[in-house]
Amino acid sequence: MSAMQDLLAILDLEQLEHNLFRGRSPQSAWQRVFGGQVIGQALVAAQRTVATERHVHSLHCYFMRPGDPTVPIIYEVDRIRDGGSFTTRRVVAIQHGHAIFSLSASFQREEPGLDHQIPMPEDVTPPDHLRTQREFLQELGDQVPESIRRYWARERPIEVRPVMIEHYTSREKLPPRQDVWIRTTGPVPENRALQAAVLAYLSDMTLLDTSTFAHGRSGFDPDIQMASLDHAMWFHRPHKLDDWLLYTQDSPSAQGARGFSRGSLYGRDGTLIASVAQEGLVRVRTK
Repeated sequence: MSAMQDLLAILDLEQLEHNLFRGRSPQSAWQRVFGGQVIGQALVAAQRTVATERHVHSLHCYFMRPGDPTVPIIYEVDRIRDGGSFTTRRVVAIQHGHAIFSLSASFQREEPGLDHQIPMPEDVTPPDHLRTQREFLQELGDQVPESIRRYWARERPIEVRPVMIEHYTSREKLPPRQDVWIRTTGPVPENRALQAAVLAYLSDMTLLDTSTFAHGRSGFDPDIQMASLDHAMWFHRPHKLDDWLLYTQDSPSAQGARGFSRGSLYGRDGTLIASVAQEGLVRVRTK
């Protein structure tokens, strides 16, 4: 609960001036800012300049430099367009005098239209039948690399239950897809803008790692250098974040030291909430 409260606190940006906001990072041992945090904070900054009856339907962003968790992040919003139905915003995140990240987001007022969705995958093990990550640690012990054990043991605002864990415990080459159940560890207020920011935050979890499966690797491998390059997200339907979400992921391609992954986020009731695509650096260190 305290980790979730910290997440909600860091998403509550401080307004410094017209179109200018400041965000902070949680105090942790990580050497760079989690990408999902910057996406969520930048989306909050954009939302603060948009009429409340308009909601984000898509965002596209680029990571340019690693974020420094020891200093605040400044978010500068460019109010590109306010149209009759759509609003467009661009946000640049700045640290140490340099842009570290940029986000473009589009907002729309609600209106009726055609409606269909691809069904949620069937025969996925429900989250209640899966072990927690700490239970995996107790059961598998030394089979799980130390870097993964440290990460899983930390208190985090998001709980993740992967349906399969073979890619963490072996170097077997696996199909480049996975199903992951994911949820917040505390309640999220029934505020649509805040829920979209939390959804953007968690969308950066586990996705890029899927691009390593076909090679018998993991993003936790010490000889793998991994970092998000860009991230895109489409918000299809509003949905409460009070239960597990199914994050289905696949990776159509990896080449040129880049991995590409796609994801779909479903509510437990089968509602398709959002779609995600991400490309990232996946470089095998030679030294």
